[in-house]
Amino acid sequence: MDKNFQEEQFTGIIKFTPPLYKQRYQFIKDLVGKYKPKKVADLGCADCTLLWMLKFCNCIEVLAGLDICASVMKEKMHRLSPLPGDYLQPAERSLTVTLHHGSVAHKDPCMLGFDLVTCIELIEHLEQSELKKFPEVVFGFMAPSIVVISTPNSEFNPLLPGVTLFRHPDHKFEWNRAQFQSWALETARRYDYSVEFTGVGHPLTGMEKVGFCTQIGVFVRKYAQTTESAQSEKPTEAVYKTVFKAVYPSLKDEKYLQNAVVSEVIFTAQIIKRSLLDRLMSEHEEYNDDPTERKSKFQPSMNCFSEDFGKALVEKSMEPFVSGNVVYIPLKTIFSFPKVNRLCGTFEKLHKLIAGKVTLSSDGSAVMFNTEHENEEN
Repeated sequence: MDKNFQEEQFTGIIKFTPPLYKQRYQFIKDLVGKYKPKKVADLGCADCTLLWMLKFCNCIEVLAGLDICASVMKEKMHRLSPLPGDYLQPAERSLTVTLHHGSVAHKDPCMLGFDLVTCIELIEHLEQSELKKFPEVVFGFMAPSIVVISTPNSEFNPLLPGVTLFRHPDHKFEWNRAQFQSWALETARRYDYSVEFTGVGHPLTGMEKVGFCTQIGVFVRKYAQTTESAQSEKPTEAVYKTVFKAVYPSLKDEKYLQNAVVSEVIFTAQIIKRSLLDRLMSEHEEYNDDPTERKSKFQPSMNCFSEDFGKALVEKSMEPFVSGNVVYIPLKTIFSFPKVNRLCGTFEKLHKLIAGKVTLSSDGSAVMFNTEHENEEN
């Protein structure tokens, strides 16, 4: 049975708004917004809802989930896959999402190097033997910069109609605040972490003394790991089974970057070309009332326009121009557009990425379009 569904049955009468599980997930999202971790692991990820929420956090580049029940993960893990829109508009960041089947009582090197590890409503599901190993696995072996652990506050249970012993049939225990804080402080002391206590799910007015419905400990590692300590006594044997992996399209991959740059260059050049041709057409229409004037004045204007900007091209002008049936859009003009500039970073990289993908002038300094197609369209 889903642990969130079971809990909401009991807490529904109190009507937490938002629901308690959403408050816990929002707490994690707020923490991610504050600390900007790049690598996040959720232990006891269950139906992957938290991972799904976190994949939209732009700072995160690696997401990993671990659960003892593979079937629960598999039910909704498809939500973690890239969507068609992710391929049409790849993000600037890279993102890899992986799900592992295994126990938090076992060490696996795939869980090393994370900035943030979350354990939301997990520890109360552990057998005593697993709970005993848990601190060493998470704080000693994984040793992330931040660990967040949430667990039910048993002092709140009398306020939940229908709760007799525990809130969920799979819970092995539920601690009061003193018990949780005692365990957390000892764990923090042993592994050189600091810990602060908070929670979500405020009690009813007049019942504040029972504390939050869900109690939370936020552990922060006191000292940065050295390379030697990070690598010492770390097993190389993998014990978890990978059940899902998704690598999102990213502009850090040159294949996707090139596609994005070429599309943006063509789009930008088309806008410049259209603006230029509209301006020239407007000049042309000034002479429509007098055909002799149109012939004698407009055509030389075009020739003059082309000649002036032909010279400018040699000087690497920023201005587009027309020569015959061809429109020339200087690359430097296109590079000056913010999105193109941001995608490429340097003018040299722009030139490299569009080489062979976009029609360029003989000296490679301008994008070329044939105006005959314009006449056919109009």
